[in-house]
Amino acid sequence: MITVKILLFSTIRARIGKKQLELNLPADSSVNDLKQVLENLYPDAAPTVRNMLTSVNQVFSGDETILPDRAEVAFFPQVSGG
Repeated sequence: MITVKILLFSTIRARIGKKQLELNLPADSSVNDLKQVLENLYPDAAPTVRNMLTSVNQVFSGDETILPDRAEVAFFPQVSGG
């Protein structure tokens, strides 16, 4: 098992109602696995979770990124500019 600290920002924070979580996951879990866990725990947030940008230990990361133990994972809304 690994433990990850999850930081939530903007719309995902509003949907889940917390700014931070800590979860235990199986070893070799990916960002995608974490998103699935969050979708199961917080069904109202599921559409938002799928579209979030993710950083792992302050580096933007894709869904395939494997989470190390004690990782800090942050979810951000996608931003467009003009």
